[in-house]
Amino acid sequence: MNYISIKNNQTVPIADIPVLDYQQFRETNISLLIKHSDRHCVNYFGYAQGNSIKLICCIADDSTHEICISSCIVDPSKKFESMSSKLLCFERFERELSENFGITFVNHPWMKPVRYSYNRADKSSVMDNYPFFNIDSEELHEVGVGPIHAGVIEPGHFRFICNGEQILHLEIQLGYQHRGLEDLFLQKKNLLQRVTLAESIAGDTVAGHTSAFCYLWESLSGCDPKPEIDFYRTLALELERIAIHTGDLSAICTDIAYQLGSSVFGRLRTPIINFTQEWGGNRLSKGLIRPGKTQFPFTKELGDRLNEVLNTYEPDFNEMCTELFKLPSALSRLERTGIVSYEDVLSIGTVGMSARMSGLTRDIRTSHPYALYPQLNHEPILKHHGDVYSRAQIRREEIWQSMSYIRQLLKNIPKSKTNYDMPNKLQPNAFSISLVEGWRGEICHCAITDSDGDLAVYKVKDPSFHNWLALALAVRNNEISDFPICNKSFNLSYCGHDL
Repeated sequence: MNYISIKNNQTVPIADIPVLDYQQFRETNISLLIKHSDRHCVNYFGYAQGNSIKLICCIADDSTHEICISSCIVDPSKKFESMSSKLLCFERFERELSENFGITFVNHPWMKPVRYSYNRADKSSVMDNYPFFNIDSEELHEVGVGPIHAGVIEPGHFRFICNGEQILHLEIQLGYQHRGLEDLFLQKKNLLQRVTLAESIAGDTVAGHTSAFCYLWESLSGCDPKPEIDFYRTLALELERIAIHTGDLSAICTDIAYQLGSSVFGRLRTPIINFTQEWGGNRLSKGLIRPGKTQFPFTKELGDRLNEVLNTYEPDFNEMCTELFKLPSALSRLERTGIVSYEDVLSIGTVGMSARMSGLTRDIRTSHPYALYPQLNHEPILKHHGDVYSRAQIRREEIWQSMSYIRQLLKNIPKSKTNYDMPNKLQPNAFSISLVEGWRGEICHCAITDSDGDLAVYKVKDPSFHNWLALALAVRNNEISDFPICNKSFNLSYCGHDL
């Protein structure tokens, strides 16, 4: 076999991953994906081995629930035929490999910097000389937005090429939030420091990224999470989903000047995050999730309180949804705005809500199940028009689904034990992968340990890494005034992408 098949949250010896020559490696991974919409690349990264670079590619098969891992060793001074020339979903992974290690991929469609990492191969590549796409015409004009956002959100630069009000092309330049997080995971030797780093990858996805880190760490430690730990993490993930989706519905209403929806959905987010603070001391779930233990046991009293919060939230949420989704002036702004087709989301490899909006089933909760999702019999919410309206509908229905799951969980609150034994050392010379479905989509953490059982490589992939290109495609042929609502309907992460 040219690859090894493993399950989500499984650890294997690094020596068990087949090492191919580049041509075999390229053909193997392309053949795994071509004509297989049920497979996609969840991670593709490299790390230095002496003067060479070892490449690791992880292809998830959503039908068999397996992940196919293959590797190869390349000389970065040589040139290699890109995989992106056959499958566009590899384009950003290859740009990252080129930026970090100086590897030249021939026939790559658009080789540009990704995030200007501090240790990039070409230090002459800086923000100021980013090679923007140009169209030479006296009929067209460019509009630059950012990196400083008027609403003081995260920084990113958006450059539009427009014909009058119509957007022909959008280029998104990121990297302003780069903090060198992956290397910090190796530099910080204390487990508390590392889990704090996981919490800091993206402030709106604390439960998602921290759960992925904890499952990865427990797998490398040989520790099997107890059912009550799965309970806490599932609960935290669904509370985070409700809170962010509610806030995003408020933001969508803001961008179409629907003040009532903006105010009501904005108000409704507050009791959800306030409950998270009541449970764990922080509204964003920081400090709540830790490897192998529970810092904040979930009691029956907390369960009663959460039921009370949801029972108060639900009627107001339903009433506001009824108003929003029948209001002609709102629907005229949501329907057929910012469309991305099924063919495009499949081609560029989007994940999570950005795939499900166009009928592509990508949901780790069913395809590579973890925590308590198998018992909940999770079914992904699918829409088929790929527009702002589909993305708003998914948020509404996933909130209903999350409330249903939480109520099921609260019927059987497990007894808590404060701490569980965690081995001090990780398995040496091992590879592990963890996939978690955050509210935005698929989160992937990979790690490789050295001969002493310490982290040698730590690789993070936020769902935004896949999905930023979908936003650029969504705004084409839309009026530039539609950009805010398109942008908000995706709500992608800058810091999660930039790391």
